[in-house]
Amino acid sequence: MKTILVTGSNGLLGQKIVYALLGRSDVRCIATSKGPNRIKVQKGYEYFSMDITERSEILGLFERVRPDVVINTAAMTNVDACEQRQEEAVLMNVTAVRYLVEACEKHGSHLVHLSTDFVFDGESGPYVETDAANPLSHYARTKWDGELTVAGSEISWAILRTIIIYGVVDDNSRSNVVLWTYNALRAGKEINVFNDQFRSPTLAEDLADACIEAGLRKATGVYHVSGKETMCILD
Repeated sequence: MKTILVTGSNGLLGQKIVYALLGRSDVRCIATSKGPNRIKVQKGYEYFSMDITERSEILGLFERVRPDVVINTAAMTNVDACEQRQEEAVLMNVTAVRYLVEACEKHGSHLVHLSTDFVFDGESGPYVETDAANPLSHYARTKWDGELTVAGSEISWAILRTIIIYGVVDDNSRSNVVLWTYNALRAGKEINVFNDQFRSPTLAEDLADACIEAGLRKATGVYHVSGKETMCILD
């Protein structure tokens, strides 16, 4: 039986990974997030509160559960917030990744690290894995630095870059761009959106399956994982 530790399990993708692992006899699922567990189903896996910005908490829990695979979905992803709270963004998206790498190295864990299409500048595309990164925003730079931290390490790793994750999360206080757009239009509200972005929205359940496969197969390298259709939000 493989032990898979999921960071950010209260988030949309983290929840979907936990749900996808429920009932599997070949996997012991360890769900972690900061604070209490907000997943509705609270059986079939183990939950631990873990702040990924605290090195001692990471090292302590790794020592306790000794994961074979770590899927890191935890990050500071709000682009505007990252600009406004730059030190916090570095702590979440770079420093915490370094702590996870250290723990993975100590226990021989395979790390699946989630990243973003924001590492590119958007001047061309669609992008392939070997295209040169050119992050423009502070958020993008922290995610790129997180990638470099993983790729420059000696551990076994895979980086999955994705685009606009959408789906329904258990905690109704949380949203994503697709749900936000749907709810606003349903309520008859006007919305302000970019009309010159062409991206590939990604269903959270599909991305969760990709994360699990990358972990169990110990896939290595950088992978682009997204929905198959490239579209403008106004299409």
